[in-house]
Amino acid sequence: MPTVLRLEGCRFYFYSHEPGEPPHVHVDRGGGTAKVWLDTICLARMSGLKSSEITRILTLVREHRTILLEAWHGYFGDRG
Repeated sequence: MPTVLRLEGCRFYFYSHEPGEPPHVHVDRGGGTAKVWLDTICLARMSGLKSSEITRILTLVREHRTILLEAWHGYFGDRG
């Protein structure tokens, strides 16, 4: 599970066994987790997060989308 970023109490990472899915990032904050698509930034799923935390996570993903996509393609290459 490569960690890409740590910001504002959030850990942004990929699961290494998810090739073939569109680019996305997993985000853990406290006891909650979210999966966010990167091509069109939107929430794929979430658990244990408040709506304000989701809003902030989506904002952080938007702000760091380029870095996250570069990391995705650098890690998965043609598999992603």
